[in-house]
Amino acid sequence: MDYDFAILDLTDDSEESVARRTGWLGAVRRGFRDDRPDDDLVEQWLEVARTDRTTLRGAWLPEGVLGAGPMPVATYGSFDKTINAGRELLALRMVIDVTTSPAHRRRGLLRRLIEDDLTDAVSRGVPLAALTASEATIYGRWGFGPATFRQGIEVDVRPGFRMRSFTDPGRVELLEPAEAWPHVRGVFDRFHARQRGSVEWPATYTAIHTGRYDFNSGGPDRKVRCALHLDATGAVDGFCLYKPGSDYSVDVSEMVALDPAAQLGLWSFLAEMDKVVKLTHALAHPHDPLQWALTDLNRVKVTTVEEFLWLRVLDVPRALAARPWAADDRLVLEVDDAQGHAAGRFEIVTDGGVARVARTEAAPDVTLTAETLGSLYLGGVGVQQLHRAGRLAGTDDVVRRWAAMADLSDPPYCLTGF
Repeated sequence: MDYDFAILDLTDDSEESVARRTGWLGAVRRGFRDDRPDDDLVEQWLEVARTDRTTLRGAWLPEGVLGAGPMPVATYGSFDKTINAGRELLALRMVIDVTTSPAHRRRGLLRRLIEDDLTDAVSRGVPLAALTASEATIYGRWGFGPATFRQGIEVDVRPGFRMRSFTDPGRVELLEPAEAWPHVRGVFDRFHARQRGSVEWPATYTAIHTGRYDFNSGGPDRKVRCALHLDATGAVDGFCLYKPGSDYSVDVSEMVALDPAAQLGLWSFLAEMDKVVKLTHALAHPHDPLQWALTDLNRVKVTTVEEFLWLRVLDVPRALAARPWAADDRLVLEVDDAQGHAAGRFEIVTDGGVARVARTEAAPDVTLTAETLGSLYLGGVGVQQLHRAGRLAGTDDVVRRWAAMADLSDPPYCLTGF
């Protein structure tokens, strides 16, 4: 069957264009098992899509075929923001809303959409692409590898919850989410500028974090609350967004602190709220100081560890030069990439934490796939671990040298879902 592949024009408000983009959103909602969109959701979604300058790709059935109409049989969206690579903020192609109708699987629709988009990113000089995947077996074939991990925790704050010696030098203040938004955004922007692995917020976060609109249930979010942490001088250095849960629990949806004192101050505030016995957080920082600050470390339990941000390297020299390096050395890396974007041999020379990367014809020291390079890029997975798993090739000595260069002591952290 000859499908009609097209990119929607978000500036076109003709009747046909409106029907097609509404149908596109309807296909996405169907693909993720959500309710059909109402007019309010369409309006909120369109505002976000226009703000982010989202490119909406799709595949439609040809006219005259049963099932043809404004709703596509495959959807794919993307827009460009930034990622903190460790030394620089790099442009990032962010992939969203990938669906294929179950009636049109295994016909190359996703392949066409994703390869067209990655080719476009390369043509625009975007060195990295990323997505958050609902299924772990799909995207490796296109060079995406899991690069950061989502850690869920549960904190028991029943009587007996105590910190060892913490005294908050600042204080916590509650503000309505809309009022707190400029402070929340300011803290996140500072966090994003210094946290390796952080991804810039899409426009949805303004609506979500102010409570203006809940994209899951529709309408304003009347449950979300915001606590701001202020340092000893009164400057805001952290925030926490949370909602009351069932059985006297509190669900922390977002917590960002610019230093450990702010982090512990926010946890202490949440733990001391009336009628709360349990705190949950699905995106805890891997080096959150809470557990080791408590008299009873068993009060914190890790409930989930799963992949979160998937990365795809498109420009190897540009990407590798933007990350930090842990040891001075030189070796040749060969990347196998089915789509060709990252394929080739690259000489990497590191000096003082900075790399010079150039294409070469020299024999490779280490060989890996684009998927494995994506996983290694931020330092969230160790070189030796992937070598033991058969994910990269090289002599034991060379792999040890590569690990000394590429592995980083502090973990990457991403709390941006998209």
